[in-house]
Amino acid sequence: MPTPKNPKPAVKSELSLRLAASLEQAVGADWRQRRYGIAVSGGPDSMALVWLMAQLLPDQVSAATVDHGLRTNSADEAAMVAAYCAQLGLPHHILCPAQPIAGSLQASARAERYRLLEKWRSDTEVDDIVTAHHADDQLETLLMRLNRSSGISGLSGIRRRNGHILRPLLDWRRSELLQIALDANISFVEDPSNQDHRFDRARLRTALKGQQIIDPLSAAKSASWLAEADEALDWAVDTAIAAWPDPTNRDLLYDCAYPAEIFRRILTRRLRLHDPDLTIRGSAMLSIITAMQSRQRAMVGSLIIDPIPNQAHSWRISAAPCRKSAKTR
Repeated sequence: MPTPKNPKPAVKSELSLRLAASLEQAVGADWRQRRYGIAVSGGPDSMALVWLMAQLLPDQVSAATVDHGLRTNSADEAAMVAAYCAQLGLPHHILCPAQPIAGSLQASARAERYRLLEKWRSDTEVDDIVTAHHADDQLETLLMRLNRSSGISGLSGIRRRNGHILRPLLDWRRSELLQIALDANISFVEDPSNQDHRFDRARLRTALKGQQIIDPLSAAKSASWLAEADEALDWAVDTAIAAWPDPTNRDLLYDCAYPAEIFRRILTRRLRLHDPDLTIRGSAMLSIITAMQSRQRAMVGSLIIDPIPNQAHSWRISAAPCRKSAKTR
């Protein structure tokens, strides 16, 4: 009589092969030679990711949890993650901000979280930080950005790779990751902010719960194609600028009958050479380009765009003169 097959190893192997394919798509052929740091919040998604990575690359994985101290139970949650990582034999670090979070709570916490993770990555010589963003997160992001009238870059959504940040689970569903955590008997916590309707994402997540009209996996695929289109447009911008008479002069700007999206990107790129933090929203961009096309001076932030005399479709960018205070007039 043949020996009955144990389905558990087969399931692990199937999941590992799927994760391996996702990592190769994000990193490339050398994905097996890299060291990975997992950003673990303690939720079911990130706890499932820890388990998946430990099954696939147990000797190349470490983990970190950022404790912002914003909730009374946050230290206990970080300790729970540390205990589970110890059970798997993975190094784990708890990262805490030096100063309390200020400003917009979610935006500031997110910025500080990635700052701490990047410092940890650099200090521990980890190659890449892996997060548990999945297809349902991607759908929520796309719909939020649709509500903000985002263009191609915004509708590209969450990128599979952004510098040292990897998101290999964008083709996985939230429900799949929850089932992995339950099947593996992994403890996890639910972030109460996910149910806090003061936040746009929480409201949208509630509205999407149980809907069957939009397929998150199809939306994630569309986002990946838009990301490729976004990269292609940036390549076109590089090519266009390289053909200018003096492409290294950051003050000069030309419009050689480019399509509207190409010129918007050229303008944004040239302005950010002067002010890297400059953000130009849709209506502001339209006003600037309308003034330029009318051969009038345009102003944005601390910068001035002037038409170059006797040179059609050519402009010069300069810093706006400092305004004199009332006391010095």
